[in-house]
Amino acid sequence: MHKIAVIGVEEGLGREVLNLLSEQGVNAKDVYALAPRSALGSIVSYGEDDELDVLGLDTFDFKAVKVAVFATTSEVAKKYITTALKAGVKVVDASGASAGNPDVPMILAGFNNDKAQSCQMVSVPSAEVAQMLIPLQNLHNKYQIKRVVVSTYSSTSAFGRAGMDELFNQTRKIFMNDTLADDQNVFHKQIAFNAIPHLGEFIGEETNCEWAFNTETKQVLGGEIKVHANCAVIPAFVGSAQYINVEFTKEIDVDDAKAEIKKVKGVIVFDKQTDGGYVTLHDVQGENDIYVSRLRQDTSVENGISLWCVADNLRAASAKNILSVAKLLTI
Repeated sequence: MHKIAVIGVEEGLGREVLNLLSEQGVNAKDVYALAPRSALGSIVSYGEDDELDVLGLDTFDFKAVKVAVFATTSEVAKKYITTALKAGVKVVDASGASAGNPDVPMILAGFNNDKAQSCQMVSVPSAEVAQMLIPLQNLHNKYQIKRVVVSTYSSTSAFGRAGMDELFNQTRKIFMNDTLADDQNVFHKQIAFNAIPHLGEFIGEETNCEWAFNTETKQVLGGEIKVHANCAVIPAFVGSAQYINVEFTKEIDVDDAKAEIKKVKGVIVFDKQTDGGYVTLHDVQGENDIYVSRLRQDTSVENGISLWCVADNLRAASAKNILSVAKLLTI
C-alpha cells in the first residue's frame, strides 16, 4: 500500500479503516490520520502498539500521500476533496458527497473494477447498499436482477458515537426509572427498546438512505433495475440486518442461488431450517464477512428469491470495500 490519508478518524468508519490498515500490515509511518478540527496533541490508536497524531485538514499537505480516503461527512468532503485533487492525489469518496454524480464512478470491488482504471477520484456505495449488493454479484451476472425490495434494520452506529451513546444512556435511564428528556438529541423518537422507521433526512416521501439504494444500485450495476427500500433504525450498537427480495429476468432456483452466493469472496452462507440456524447482528460484530441466511424461493413473483443478510456495517460492508478500491486506484 502507498502512503494513505484517512480523513474522519474521529468517527467510527474512519477508525475502522485504520483498524483494517493495521491488520493488513500497513506500516504506521505510511498512514496519516486527519480530522476537520484536530486539537493540538490529539492521537488515535493504530493497531495494538502504535499511535498516530491526528492532523488538521486545513494545514495538511496532500502531496505527502498517494491516496486519500474521505470517511467523513459530505460537508467536510465537499470542502476538502478539491484540495486533494489539485495535489494530484487519488481520492476515494466514502462520504456520499459525490453519490449520483455521473462524472465520478461508484466502485464496488469485484463488481465493476474496470471503471476505476485511469480515474483520479471514485466513490463507494454506502455501507447499507454495499451489504446488499456484494452477496448478489454472481446472481446478477448469471440471472440478471430485475427488481429488488429491501427492508433494512440498522444499528445506531450509522449515526456515529452520538447515536450509540444516546442508545446507551436511554437504556440505562429506563432501568433507573429516570426521564429521557435530556437524551433525545440524535433521534426524534425514543430509540431504546423501540424501532424507528426513519434513517437519514427526508427527500419528499423517502429518506436519503432509501434514495441511495435506488441511485447507488443503478450506479454500480447499470441498467434499469427497480429498487424499493424501507430503512429503519433498531436499538443495537453495531451492525446492519436486511431482508432482501430479488426478482430476476431469468429462471432461478433457490439451491442454485445458494451455490452462487457461496462462491462470492467475503460472503458466508449459514442457512439451516432450525431454531438458531441463522446469523444475527450479535454474531457479526467485528467480523470481516457478510453473512446470508433464510434463503427462500419468493413465489409471489416470477424468478424470485428472498434472503436475510447481516454484517458489521462499518467493517465488512464499508471499510473493507474502501481499502479494496483504494488499492485498485494505485495499481
